[in-house]
Amino acid sequence: MARAKTSSEAPEVDMTPMIDMVFQLIAFFMLLVNFTEAEVNPDVKLPQSELAKPPDAPPENPLTLQIKADGKVLLSGDWVDVANLQGPLERERQALVAAGHNAAEALVIIRAHEFAKTGIVQEAIQECQKARFEKFALRAEEKKN
Repeated sequence: MARAKTSSEAPEVDMTPMIDMVFQLIAFFMLLVNFTEAEVNPDVKLPQSELAKPPDAPPENPLTLQIKADGKVLLSGDWVDVANLQGPLERERQALVAAGHNAAEALVIIRAHEFAKTGIVQEAIQECQKARFEKFALRAEEKKN
């Protein structure tokens, strides 16, 4: 009885699709990390609260204001005083409107340093209201036991 000759070489596996998928995943996670870091500034140390909890879902049209302890506000990559906030807020409102969104529906996220004065935060909210923003969320860090 004649047997078929078997090859002693191991079959080769084409790794190209797997390598392509790994590079796509790396690129995806790099972009994801960069977006989350854009909302965090090392100059702003949030106050701790036992009531703080992460949001249920990410907001649709967030606008993040970061307030340092000295009262400077970071908006659109620029540090400005609260008194000079109208110009950057108006640009953000116009960008939202140009993208087809309603500024009144956008969520203004306020990340204030734990030593920032409450009056500065209130002034920032008032300036946002003058620019026709209506929804606000204050951020705090969850207190660890």
